[in-house]
Order: sequence, then structure tokens, then C-alpha cells
Amino acid sequence: MSSKTPTPHPDAAPSGSAPPQRAAEAADGSPNPGARPGLFRDASLSAVLAGFVAVVVSYSGPLVIVLAAASAGHLNTAQTSSWVWAISIGSGLTCIGLSLRTKMPVITAWSTPGAALLVTSLGAYSYAEAIGAFIVTGLVITLVGLTGVFGWLMRQVPTAVVSAMLAGILFSFGTGVFSSLKTAPLIAGSVLVAYLLAKRWLPRYAVLVALAAGVAASAVSSRLDIHLDRIELAKPVLTTPEFSLASLIGIAVPMILATLASQNAPGMAVLTASGYEPKDRLLIGSTGLVSTALAPFGSHAINLAAITAAICTGPESHRDPRRRYVAGVSCGAFYLLIGAFGSTLVVLFAGLPKELVAAVAGVALLGALAGGLTGAVKEEKDREAALITFLATASGVTLFGIGSAFWGLLFGVLAHFILTRRRRTPTDPAK
Repeated sequence: MSSKTPTPHPDAAPSGSAPPQRAAEAADGSPNPGARPGLFRDASLSAVLAGFVAVVVSYSGPLVIVLAAASAGHLNTAQTSSWVWAISIGSGLTCIGLSLRTKMPVITAWSTPGAALLVTSLGAYSYAEAIGAFIVTGLVITLVGLTGVFGWLMRQVPTAVVSAMLAGILFSFGTGVFSSLKTAPLIAGSVLVAYLLAKRWLPRYAVLVALAAGVAASAVSSRLDIHLDRIELAKPVLTTPEFSLASLIGIAVPMILATLASQNAPGMAVLTASGYEPKDRLLIGSTGLVSTALAPFGSHAINLAAITAAICTGPESHRDPRRRYVAGVSCGAFYLLIGAFGSTLVVLFAGLPKELVAAVAGVALLGALAGGLTGAVKEEKDREAALITFLATASGVTLFGIGSAFWGLLFGVLAHFILTRRRRTPTDPAK
């Protein structure tokens, strides 16, 4: 296996421009004082909107699993609100801090497979034991990140396999635009048509126009179901942890594996496939530390996002890769705003039709999906391994509680090793 420098999507930046991480230097290698102006000078409506769409997708989808886990674990309203507060604040702080620090659109979120695990397991332990398992999960992920072990493993994966995994992750979102036409043709159709028209004449605002058209169509068809009785600030609930071998085996171990394999690995892949060079020690280590700090308030795991990250790392966020970090800051700001009010603002997103969310997410991810497919088939020698990765990831198969992204990566690496390893011939020297 070999590690290659990722090639940015052809639409990501003007031809001949420097990679995103080298924006501080001019083409001749001299310092470029105008390459990294302030946040407000770098800000753009398209990048802010990308962050907002990422938050909408997070709260209208993955958060539902968290609420289901809270119900299965018999958590009271205060504990549930604290949980929502903790994962929102943790995601917001890491999005803003890491995006500003790295000048990359670093998007973080709570562990979706981890929350799915808790739906079936949280009820078997006391809440204090679960908190103890969350703390251990955060500490282990921090250790794995800071030591560089995780990053080293990711760097051994061929670029084509990484791109294929990204394409496989996003495939269902691309098809979701059209599957939504069956149940809500007016909403999904309005989003798609508005996106295409805006892409022709107002390309930077195509997603915004599509979102506005979808909301208008939802209102016309009486599909908006938003009821907000009151708004109140969240009150974090500190729970003293308890540690037991049973909860560590039943919650911490599978949570660590699921978060690293199904969330952080694809999250790193999204950044790499978009042409960035993510610093694994900083990103994985930071999210692990924040997870640990917020675990006593209910946060099960904060990690790099993949699907919502692709919304912010692609050309739809901004044509210039150097200015896409604003989308990460925007995403974090919206996380903090919603998290400050706990679960009271969640109903705003829960009231959006699922077809609207699916259609908007689908069109917002078209650029990232195209980049992934392009990278997957670029090198002929890697195409079969990339195809296997794509199919396995897109299948959605889950084995041993670990999602398809990990298995696509594993099968792709295995296929690459088998197909590209040089076979010995009788003329080869004895070894």
C-alpha cells in the first residue's frame, strides 16, 4: 500500500493555486500577507449557509437517535436536555476552535453509531455507569489521537480508496433527492429545479435558493409542523461517574471502535479527499479531550463528522478552498446557539419534512460526491479496489456494530493489497 498526496477537486480552486494548507505563501514561496486575512474578510454567504445546512442535517437526523437512546435509558427531561447541551456545545467549540486553528473547514459532531449503540444498551446500566464509560471512551480516543497511531494507519490507505469511501458515504444522499420525489414531489422537485436554475445563473447561492424553494413548497403543501411553546436556556446536569467492568465492556469498548472506525476515519477521509492535509494528532486528540471534559454532563462522544463535513468542504461552500474554513466556524456558531437552549429549539428542525432535509442535503453534497467519484477512478490500477470500497460503503452494511464506511475501507485496502502486490517469478532472487 502507498500513501499519496491528495489531489483537490478540480472545481475547488483556480488552476495552479497552492494547496489550502499553504495559503500563507505566494507562488514564489515568499510570504503572502493577503493570503490569510481576518475571519470577517474571508466570510461569504455561501460558506455561512453551508455551515447552517450542516447543522440542519445534524439536528433533523442524528439527534433523533440520541433522543431515542435517552428514552431507552429512562433519562428524565433534565438529563436529556443536558445531554443535548453537552454534545451541541462540544461540537460547536471544536468546530470553531479547530477551523480557526487549522484554517480548514473542520466539522465535528456527536457519534451517531455510538448513539445507536446506546439505544439498545443504555437501559442495562445505571446512568452514572454510562457516564463513567463515556469518560473512558474520551480518554482512550484522546490517547489514540495524540500518539499518532490513528493518523499513521489512515496514511497507509491509497488515495483512490479514500475517495471511493467518500463517494460511497454520500451515494445515498445523492439518490435521496430523487427517492424523495415519490413521497413529496412538490418539495423535492422544487429543491432540485431551483438548485439547477440557480447553479446556472447564481452558482454561489444555489443551495440557498434550493433551501428557500423547498421551505416555500413545504409551506404551500402544509408540511411544515413547527410548534415552539417556549424558549429557555439549557441547564447542564453534572453526574458523578461510576465505573464498572460491565459498562466498560458493554458501552466503552464498542463506542471506541464505532467512533474511530465509523466517524473519525471517514471524517479524516473527507478532508483528505477535498485536498486538505488534516493533522490527525490535533483533530482526534482535541475531540477526545472535549468529549472527556463534557462526558459528566452527558456527552457520549464528539468526533469528526463525515456527511455534514462534505457539505462544508466542497466547492458549494466556496470556490476558494482557503476560505471554506468559515463554514466550519459558522457550523460551530449555530451549534452553540442551539445548544444553549438545550432541546427546546430542536423542535424547529424536527418540524421540517424529511424529504426537504434529504433533498437539500443531496444537492449540497453533489460537488463532494463528484469529487469522490473522480478521485476513485483517476488511477486505472486502483479502480477495482476503489469500486469494491464504493460498493461496500454504499451498501450500508453493518457488522459487529460497525458501519459500512469502515468495512468499505477495509475491503478496499485488502483488494488493493491483493491486486497490486508484485508476484514473485522464478527469476526473482531468493528471499
